[in-house]
Amino acid sequence: MNTIIPTGDATAILPAGDHVTPIKVFGNESIRNSFDSICLEQAVNCRQAPGVSEVILNPDAHCGYGAPIGCVLASPTHIYPGPVGFDIKCSMSLLQTDLPEDAVDDKRTRRELIHAISRRIPTGAGKGSRHVPNGRRVTKSLGNEVLTRGACHTVTNELGIPELWAERCEDSFHTGHDGHIDSLARRLEELQHGRGLPNYDRKIEQLGSYGGGNHFGECEIVDIDNDESSKMVASVFGLQHRKIAFLSHCGSRGIGHRLATGQFRALEEQFDRWKIPYPAGDKQLVYAPLGTMEADNYLNDMAMGANFATVNHLLINALVLEAFQEVIPGTQGELVYFISHNIAQKEIIKGIPTWVHRKGATRALPAGHATLAHTPFANTGHPILLPGNPQAGSVVMVGLPGAEKSCYSVNHGAGRRLGRRRAIRELDQQQVDASFEAADILTNCRRYPRDEAPAAYKDFKQVVQSVESAGLARQVARLHARFVIKDASAADD
Repeated sequence: MNTIIPTGDATAILPAGDHVTPIKVFGNESIRNSFDSICLEQAVNCRQAPGVSEVILNPDAHCGYGAPIGCVLASPTHIYPGPVGFDIKCSMSLLQTDLPEDAVDDKRTRRELIHAISRRIPTGAGKGSRHVPNGRRVTKSLGNEVLTRGACHTVTNELGIPELWAERCEDSFHTGHDGHIDSLARRLEELQHGRGLPNYDRKIEQLGSYGGGNHFGECEIVDIDNDESSKMVASVFGLQHRKIAFLSHCGSRGIGHRLATGQFRALEEQFDRWKIPYPAGDKQLVYAPLGTMEADNYLNDMAMGANFATVNHLLINALVLEAFQEVIPGTQGELVYFISHNIAQKEIIKGIPTWVHRKGATRALPAGHATLAHTPFANTGHPILLPGNPQAGSVVMVGLPGAEKSCYSVNHGAGRRLGRRRAIRELDQQQVDASFEAADILTNCRRYPRDEAPAAYKDFKQVVQSVESAGLARQVARLHARFVIKDASAADD
């Protein structure tokens, strides 16, 4: 039996065996009680896997594919696709407009904005620009540029994305395993020639789309905390008190899913050839030692998926701003930040170059961190975008020096309390829809998906309190939803 041992109000350890250090757990008692047995078992399996030096469970942790969603896995020697997942570089972004909060008081205006956005940005599994009248058309050649060069000048210029927005990204582009884009170009050609990316044209057309599942776009009112430190940090972030912002959650869509699927299959076949066992007998924990061809191929594929996700977010924000300008002429907007939560990044942990895998976990670099040098956030720490749910709100946080003990990571949101099938079975559709009407939050869905209802997620207040009590990060502002763009079909996350 896996038993969590408290070490503080919001800190604990989970023993993982005699020969490895315990798993660090962040969350108050209420949060710790929300971790199911499968989630804890997956965490232990990850900690015992070859080359793993550290595993962390964040407050939003729940069972996932091989590794818990809401975990961090660190390894100096191996790369693991499972603790990245199928949606490579699933991310959050926030657009700040100059509109006062009362600009969206009128329901008719909000409906017009929903329609204007929906005409530009498709939602749903497999949906792309061909499914909306006012989206951006993406050619194969441009798609190749996106995958290999990310948010470069050519890409941003052709898609109508403000070039300076690339400077507001955690990473505006990713290179290949050797630090060069040429290796990505060669890998892309290999995949296209070998049918590793079937229906490539259709998948490229998904650039500028949300997808389904837990992905969304959300119109927000920004409420900056009323203390001088928060006001200063918010000013650096570009947040504007009681003005309208737009929060987006999505990833690398069909491109990322196909790249990840191909990697899982290839590594499973390689394990058969190597005749080695899966960690804990779980093929979802396949891995590749760094320096091998298998690891190089994975890192290249992950980089391409990550580049697609980056440009996908930037394009979505450009299209959202365009929609606001159509409905409310003269609207101005700037990107606050774009940050990922499904990716492996090479970082220095305890003086050692380490691949930090964040599965449903967000970077939390505080002021003065070397990675933030020469960025707008060197003296504050970067924005951390944490979605809760439309009714409980979301938050913008900033990392604290204490985040060092979590590999400079926090949770990526609230985390699921109910699995999708259970939520659909237990939650009442009329009550879900009535709760949105009572909160005066409009949606594009005739019926809000029950598996995405606020009640399907953990208590966001407890989640945020856990992060702050553990000394990982602190709140700078809250975001209050006025309308939601969401897909009501089957999940694809």
